[in-house]
Amino acid sequence: MDTANTSADLLNSANEPAPKLSPGLKVLTILTFIGCALQIGGGLWNFFNAEKTYKEIDKVVAQMNSESMPAWAKSMMGSPEHYTALITKGYENRIPIVLMALVAAGLCLFGAIQMRKLKKQGFPIYAIGELMPFVSQALFIGMFSFTGIAFFIGVAITLLFILLYTLQRKNLIY
Repeated sequence: MDTANTSADLLNSANEPAPKLSPGLKVLTILTFIGCALQIGGGLWNFFNAEKTYKEIDKVVAQMNSESMPAWAKSMMGSPEHYTALITKGYENRIPIVLMALVAAGLCLFGAIQMRKLKKQGFPIYAIGELMPFVSQALFIGMFSFTGIAFFIGVAITLLFILLYTLQRKNLIY
């Protein structure tokens, strides 16, 4: 065995430039970090305000039934019956909901960090974290939480990010 050639091969591989993060992956991970911060903040906000919101259901339902609330705002909240059930279930299950929200945000954050390091294992972790809030809503609030424009906007953003990360998987090399 020629040790000179082996040493030269080792030196050449050490001199190769390290793979760089693609601009698309860089932007996606930065947006994911911002989204995770918003998700953590929103989850904690909902947890700490669940009791107040629950106690004010009657006021909100009265506003929903009035003519002063714009139609677009009513459509985001669903029907008064759905809104009441949503708030009641959210209050009753606020602890598991906030825990699931924090775990989901943590998974998204960890997955994005892994993808920023160009590791393929980050994508499935991220995808699980993105889909987990929908599972927790179904488990702890019920299927009627999947109504209104706000839900469909959330689904669209989630699917868009999963699709964009799927397109960036070719840049993940480890």
